Amino acid sequence: MGCLLALMSAFAPRLVFLIIWIARPAYVDAVFDTFIFPLLGLIFLPFTTLIYVLLDAPPAGIAGFDWLWIVLAVLLDLTHYGSAYAARGQTVRPGREGPAPMA
Repeated sequence: MGCLLALMSAFAPRLVFLIIWIARPAYVDAVFDTFIFPLLGLIFLPFTTLIYVLLDAPPAGIAGFDWLWIVLAVLLDLTHYGSAYAARGQTVRPGREGPAPMA
């Protein structure tokens, strides 16, 4: 089951975080004080929010080497947004041969 969760979180972090939030709401509530931050994380930084919830499990909390994983998750989320921005306008329009010209 753990391998399936890891595989799903690599491809669909929003779905995995939503499943964790629905299945174990007390687990997410122990990490966040309000529902606003996990909701914003679900929308804007899903992989970072998922990693933060998995690492900040009570009673241990985040310590030392755990911050590296959170930084890598932030970089992964920002890289996703950067690649999506760079690929804008690169779709092939019907009736055209190559990518659309940059405007």
